[in-house]
Amino acid sequence: MNAPSRTSVISVCFNSSAVLGRFLASIPQGTSIILVDNGSSDLAETKALAKSHNALLITNHTNLGFGSACNQGAAASQSEFLFFVNPDSFLEATTITALESAAAAKPEASAFNPKIIDSRGRVSFKRRSCLLSANEIMGPIALKNDSPVPVLTGAALFLSKRNFDRVYGFDENIFLYHEDDDISIRLRKQVGPTWLIHNSLMTHLSGHSSGRSASIAALKAWHMGRSLVYVTTKHQIKGAFRKAKGSAWRQLLSPATLLSKRKFYKNRAFLQGVLSARHDRGAGYKPDPQSIKRA
Repeated sequence: MNAPSRTSVISVCFNSSAVLGRFLASIPQGTSIILVDNGSSDLAETKALAKSHNALLITNHTNLGFGSACNQGAAASQSEFLFFVNPDSFLEATTITALESAAAAKPEASAFNPKIIDSRGRVSFKRRSCLLSANEIMGPIALKNDSPVPVLTGAALFLSKRNFDRVYGFDENIFLYHEDDDISIRLRKQVGPTWLIHNSLMTHLSGHSSGRSASIAALKAWHMGRSLVYVTTKHQIKGAFRKAKGSAWRQLLSPATLLSKRKFYKNRAFLQGVLSARHDRGAGYKPDPQSIKRA
């Protein structure tokens, strides 16, 4: 039996087979690959791709949420490092080895992002978060050197399994969105600084892994609203619900929203998600997508 690779690439799939093949082909041979399918309708295609790339496939009958699926993948890994990557991405030959080298050079760090290039060739990284104060929000930086950052994106999160376990992984009360903000803050507070590594490159197409229909956009917006209230309440942001509700109303009543049916339905769903969390008081929740239709 072959020894596990130093890093396991873990990817959560939800109707992602159209982009999954290119992603898997970009992962260096011999790398441990763990796919977690969250109740997709294209499971047969995902199974075939997993088999052809020697990937372990974990299947869920229903969508358990992003964080829960990531935790499943982490539990199945026997590697030293975990690299959570969205399936609508592709890696360079040295993406992983550059991150492994960064972890060795920065033992005090808790987690890393590679330099992420979007579909237009622009550098993309998380400059702000609902959990950061105004003076923590990052302005433009040249990214010519490794840089400490206050929050990481979950689209390409690299860390040791030891550090992941130290913060008990992703918060499974969060179904979708802001789970990366939450784990970044916990890692930074409990383990050490978070870094962006400039010579580790990958491309992320963003938003192509589960489709771009209006109904999917509205569903995602509902979860984003609900998660916003949950994480800001959890991290004791003053006026968490009031701020989220104000933001939701401003988006819904903006001229751009009123002129676009798609944006209207999306921003209305975001407001509905915020309002649905009003009485949670920071407690966990099991999101019900049908709430969008009933609201």
